[in-house]
Amino acid sequence: MAYSGRMKAGIGAVRATLAELGIGVQDERFTRHGEHEPDADAPLVLVACSGGRDSIALAALARTVCATLGVRCGAAIVDHGMQADSDRIADEAAGRCRTLGLDPVIVRRVDVVDDGRGAEAAARDARYAALAAIARERDARVVLLAHTKNDQAETVLIGLLRSAGVDALAGMPAVFARDGVRYARPLLGLTRADTTGICEDLGLAWWDDPTNGDAAFPTESLGAALPLRSRIRHGLIPFLEDFAGRDIVAHLAEGARPVRRDKEYMDMQADAAAARARLDPAGDVLRWSVRALEAEHPAIRARVIAHGLASAGVPATARQIESVDRLVADWHGQSAVQLSRGYSVFRQKHVIRVCQDGGHANR
Repeated sequence: MAYSGRMKAGIGAVRATLAELGIGVQDERFTRHGEHEPDADAPLVLVACSGGRDSIALAALARTVCATLGVRCGAAIVDHGMQADSDRIADEAAGRCRTLGLDPVIVRRVDVVDDGRGAEAAARDARYAALAAIARERDARVVLLAHTKNDQAETVLIGLLRSAGVDALAGMPAVFARDGVRYARPLLGLTRADTTGICEDLGLAWWDDPTNGDAAFPTESLGAALPLRSRIRHGLIPFLEDFAGRDIVAHLAEGARPVRRDKEYMDMQADAAAARARLDPAGDVLRWSVRALEAEHPAIRARVIAHGLASAGVPATARQIESVDRLVADWHGQSAVQLSRGYSVFRQKHVIRVCQDGGHANR
């Protein structure tokens, strides 16, 4: 069949992503015309599929590309159980993936427990845990996620509304690892209009999540009816585009790429600095050398503190991280920095100690 321009762009994007991950043609026979079944031990690429237009388009694109490489292509579908008929929606998504030729197609039901961060964050963590479990069980080389250029622009705006600094502008990485599993987002260069068009080109049906607000919503109801991402999509971005008279989605998504590169470099420098500053915790949660930290640039020092606390499971706000930094760079005998869940950080001579509950009793 003759492919549309957006279909060709999507195929090229998926092929380039797999090539970057070292997944290429498995055997000479796959360079010849005709259908060729991949070997049973060929690498497996999994598509995380919700049944929405973006992930259904990605499933079709990935199946097409994998068939030309001799790579197996499957789908992982997570049923969060948070909406009426969620099991039916998951089964329909699985059926569409099987019709496209993906194999295996795994549906996994998860229980979402809100730990106080909000249902959206809890659902995201449950989803990643399920995807990681499926990927490990099936020895998948990568899990493909269907985020588009629109999602990237929305992520940047969410970051600006919720936080500040370079990380807020960097958006989502194209490739990353989580819980020992590799993930990739090959469609960050395509728009939601592109994925919608790909589904229409191929005659594929999809499911619209009502919380995405893709059905008609009166503007005045956005604040109460939809989550933040959807309000940004249907309220803020159209306003910004009308105000600026330009394609804000493209501007934000393309601007995130160089910022992401800068963030990755600073993270690399912070990792090296953390290794120099890390001390034996000796029963504490964390210990850092003040002398090692104070030798670092403030931007790197803040990252060492933020990453160290996050990796230890210690929640901290940007303001709290600044207060910990002052224990290093502006020390004048101040008391411990109190964090949530009973954690606190204090300075003892030339050591920064992170403890929980009664851990400071011996200071």
